[in-house]
Amino acid sequence: MEIIKIIGIAFIAVIIIVLLRQYRPEFAIYISLLTGVLILLLVIDDLNGIINLLNSIADKVSINASFLALLIKITGIAFLSEFAVSICKDAGEGAIASKIEIGSKIIIISMSIPIISSLLEIILEVLP
Repeated sequence: MEIIKIIGIAFIAVIIIVLLRQYRPEFAIYISLLTGVLILLLVIDDLNGIINLLNSIADKVSINASFLALLIKITGIAFLSEFAVSICKDAGEGAIASKIEIGSKIIIISMSIPIISSLLEIILEVLP
């Protein structure tokens, strides 16, 4: 079970960070960043499986492939920005974290415009 590995890595990292902060606090952020990357690498295979499943479902239902690609990119942006926000907050940089959140939300909204406009067109076609 991968969740046990993830939790184990996280607990070990937390213990190392707590001990390291007493003597070398500047290295704590590096351990946190390394732990996050390691956890992301552990779940990358699962992510590929999810993307392949979504592609096969989209082919069966005949969803526009560009919309599916947009949704996957938007989800990736959300995950990456959450990771960056967490790292910034761990480093005590809440102001930078909030700017990352705002920027990622704006990017997600701008990327969603084609899907939103397509949905509005469909709704207008259905309405009398």
